[in-house]
Parts: sequence; C-alpha cells; structure tokens
Amino acid sequence: MLGQISRSSRQNLQGETWMCRSGWSFTNRGGSERLAVQSSSSTAFWASCTACWMLLLALCSANLRDLPAAEKIPETVGSLMIIGGSERFDQREYWEEIVRLSGGPGSRIAILPLATYDPIRKSKWVAEAIEAAGGETVTLPVAWRQMSRSPREAAADPDVLALVRESSGIYILGGSQDRIIRGLHGEDGEPLPLLGAIHDLYRRGGVVAGTSAGAAVMSKVMYRSANSVLDTLLTGVTMGRELGNGLGLLDERWFVEQHCLVRGRFARSLVAMHSEGIRYGIGVDENSAIVVRNGKDVRVLGYKGALVMDLSQATTEKALGRFNLSNVRLTYLDRGDRFDLLTMEVTPSQQKLDDEFLDPNSPEFRPAHRRRLFFNDILANMAVADLMGELIDSTQQEAIGLAFDGGRARFEAVDGFEFRFSRDERSRGWYTEAFGGDDYTVENIRLDIQPIRLTGPLYQNFQQAPVTEASFTAD
Repeated sequence: MLGQISRSSRQNLQGETWMCRSGWSFTNRGGSERLAVQSSSSTAFWASCTACWMLLLALCSANLRDLPAAEKIPETVGSLMIIGGSERFDQREYWEEIVRLSGGPGSRIAILPLATYDPIRKSKWVAEAIEAAGGETVTLPVAWRQMSRSPREAAADPDVLALVRESSGIYILGGSQDRIIRGLHGEDGEPLPLLGAIHDLYRRGGVVAGTSAGAAVMSKVMYRSANSVLDTLLTGVTMGRELGNGLGLLDERWFVEQHCLVRGRFARSLVAMHSEGIRYGIGVDENSAIVVRNGKDVRVLGYKGALVMDLSQATTEKALGRFNLSNVRLTYLDRGDRFDLLTMEVTPSQQKLDDEFLDPNSPEFRPAHRRRLFFNDILANMAVADLMGELIDSTQQEAIGLAFDGGRARFEAVDGFEFRFSRDERSRGWYTEAFGGDDYTVENIRLDIQPIRLTGPLYQNFQQAPVTEASFTAD
C-alpha cells in the first residue's frame, strides 16, 4: 500500500526504521550504532531527544498538504452519498441507504432544490422516494424559481437554518452546480449561513447526498460551465470560467465527476485535474452512486459503477502544444465494490470474489476475448468501461480509443486524440455474472493520451459523390 509507516509506534524502537510522513527517517540499530545522545546529564539527554522529536515533527508537518492520499489521516466526519445523476426513484437501494445513514426510519432529511428550475415538482419526487424508504422530509424554500424570495435571502434565514440543524441528512437536487454555489454565497462571494449549516451537519455525523450537479459540488474544484468533452480536450479549461470552487466536502485532493461513463466525461475530468494539479478523481456513472464514510471508505451502489483516475505519476509533454498525458492509472469499480481513498485499495464485491479472478500475468490466465480492441469513439456511452472490461479479459495487451469530431471528419482533416490503454504487472480484474450480465472490476490500467491529426474525408460511399461541407448546410 502507498505511504505506510514502517512500524507501529507501539513496537520497540531498537532495530527499527521509523518513517516520518514527509519521507524523513532514522534508524535505531542497537549496539554501537544505537540512536542516543551521549551526555553526562540525563536532563541534557532528554532535552536533546525532545529537540530532535520537535524537529522531526516540524519537518513532517511542513509538507503534509503535498503528500499522496495514502499518507494523510482523515478527520472523523459523516457520510457523503454521491450519485452520478439520472437516479431511478423506484431504485429503493439509494433511498433506503440515505435513510440508514441518517439514523434509520423516522430520520429527517432536508431537500435542497437550489440547482433546479423546477424545485417544487422535483422536490416532491425525491420526498416521496425517501418517505417510502421510511424517512421524513422537509423541503428547504431555497431556489431560484417558484419561491417568494431570493435564495440568498432564504439562505440566511434563521428558520431555514433551524430546519437543517434539526435534520440528520440533506439531499441536494441536480440541475446546475453553478446555481448551487451562487445561492450559497453572497454578492461579495462570502459563504452564507446555510453553507455553514450544511458543513456542520456533515461534521456532526450526518449524511450529505447529492445527484448530478449536487454530486459535482462535493469536491473543492468543480466544473461550473463546460463545453463538450471533445472541445474541452482541444481548448482546455480556466479557473473562474469553466471551473469553479465547489463545497469542498470531499478531501481536496479528489475531483468528483458525474454522468461520467455514459457521457464520456472521464476525459474532461483529466483535463480539469491536470490543469489544477489535482492528483485523484472519481467519476460516478448515471443511476449509480458511491457512499463515502469516514472521509475515505467508498462503497459503490446502483446499476453500474465509478471510475477512479490517478494522476499522481502522470507526465505531460508541453512541447506538443496540446493536451496530452502519459501514465494515468485507471480503476473501474462496479456495484458492491469497496475502495479506500487513502490507501487506494480495491475490495471487489463478494459476488466477484466468489466468482472469477483475472490475472493477465498468471500462467493460468484464460482470456475470454481475442479480437483487436479498437474503439472509434472512446467518449461514447460506456465505451471506456466496456474497453477496460474487455482488455483485462483479453489476449491483447493494449487497446486504442479515438476522440474526434466525426461529423467534420467526413469532409476535412480534423484534430483529435488517441487514448492508448495498456496492461502491466499491476493490472488485474474480477468478473461475475451474478447480477445478470457481464460485470467487471478492473484495477490499474495505464492510459496514455496523445494528440493526433485525422485526414479527411473520413469515408465516401461507393454510389455517392464526395461529401463536402456544403452537404451539411440546412435548407
């Protein structure tokens, strides 16, 4: 595991190497090399020891914020339920889990409709689902439409704050994440009391759930407004324009994406993470969710799963002049899987543990797929998850996916990107049909992204004239 301290502090010092979290170490080997301060005075000895420990602690603390995720101990906090969007109201698993995390039947969950332009109707749908699962609900009168006052005014109302303080959970509806952030901050950008009440609810052990836009705001940095995924790859992002500050409920080294696999948004996540120096990201798919407990313990719920993106060892070539990354590490988590945000340890669902383990480096590996893996549109619906599932269970060592504007490529050369996925000694997977289909958990696939140029026209029908740009002109 990443970043482990070499020994427990309860063990004897003699003969052990002790690791400070900033990477410093000292060794007590005993005998003539025993760590000690020679002094005729025991007082001087202990004073010297104290000074040494204070120096070591200072060195450890100095770089704590820059350490990998595995080397920081989380605070004791509540739970986050991050839903990738398009959740089904008849999928009882979500709503029963929210009620359970809030304290069980009879727990009250506040509904925050800030993100949506249809707050009354959509709040009613969520309230009915939560109440059917045994919870009680209250809808906060904080929205940009259909309310008698502005959301900023309501976000400072003591009566609204009391509703949150009397609840053990809050559910943030989807829509526009920018509307959530603007509604929780004043004109001067300062946080309003409602935002503080949400953080207090989380710190005291409550659950903060959010879907779509309500999921995106969980991280410190979020997309506030974005172009298409391909345009984002081509043109990049800027803080304050496409990117903005979220609520920061999740560890600041983690970026959250929603609608991740269905809409190919994993690619734009990589752009944002690279731009802002964020090492780790987790993208949740539609009708799927992750529950984060204790600030680190992840469990996957719902129809499909989530993609973990690790840029901690990734590199880029600035000379290329366009977005590129090498050695991104991807892990796909499926329903029932568990994951530790600190150690990056994957625990597949029991169904997969009881079924098939896939180790491409084992002499006993018997892959199910043999065809060459080439995906014309890696940004298509579930393409990246399908590719990773096939790659870990294939005779092939790598797979290629492309991202480009197919419409324009029909009549001219276009810029695009090659996504090269490959296995190595760290790659492995698990498989089961227990859920009624092919379900994979795939750990540690390498991804390299390079800009490319596609010559056009991409194709021409045998019985048609060459396609030209004029062919796309509306009548």
